[in-house]
Parts: sequence; structure tokens; C-alpha cells
Amino acid sequence: MPLLLIVLLFGVMYFMMIRPQQKRRREAQQMQSALGPGDEVVTIGGLHATVVSVDDDVVTVEIAPGVEVRFARPAIARVVKSESAVVPEPVVEEPADDAPFEQDAIESPVVETRKSKD
Repeated sequence: MPLLLIVLLFGVMYFMMIRPQQKRRREAQQMQSALGPGDEVVTIGGLHATVVSVDDDVVTVEIAPGVEVRFARPAIARVVKSESAVVPEPVVEEPADDAPFEQDAIESPVVETRKSKD
């Protein structure tokens, strides 16, 4: 009976602590291997930057215009915005200039409700 309790305890420890940690580490490695130029990232120190180039284990980021810094890949904590995930905004057609504006004829629904100081 005590042996079964110890085995059960190790099983619970595996599913509650070890397995989620392995999953987080695997996701971090995938994110770091998918880095590319143009990605906006945050380092483990909290520095926001844009990736300029990626080498084997070094990522060069631009922290300000003209200021480039090299970081090790594991120093990248997360990707804020990926260049490949950027979708261009749809083009919105503007109304013709000869159309009359109806906005001038509509009264504002905002009513002032301040109390007077009497």
C-alpha cells in the first residue's frame, strides 16, 4: 500500500509540474526558432525591439532608429507582432465631393446635464 501511494504521488507530480514545464519550454523554442526580420519582440529584460537579422544563435534587434543590439535567442521572451502575421488594411473608398453632407442637418444627441451653482 505505501508503494502505491509513492507511485501515485510521482504520477501527480509529473502531470502537475513536469509536463506543463516541458510544454512551455517547447513553445518557447518554437517561437525563438520562428523569429524573422521585422518581428517586434520583448526580451527577458523587458526591452521592446524590432528584429533586424537572425543568425544561428544570435538575434540582432533595433531598439531605436540606428541603434542595433545583439541578443542570444533564449533572451527573447515573446513576439509582440510578427511580420508574417501582418494583414494589409482594406482600402476604404471615400465619398464623392459633390455629395451633400447630412451631418450638418442632424442635431447632436448629447445633452448637457450639469447642475448650476445656485
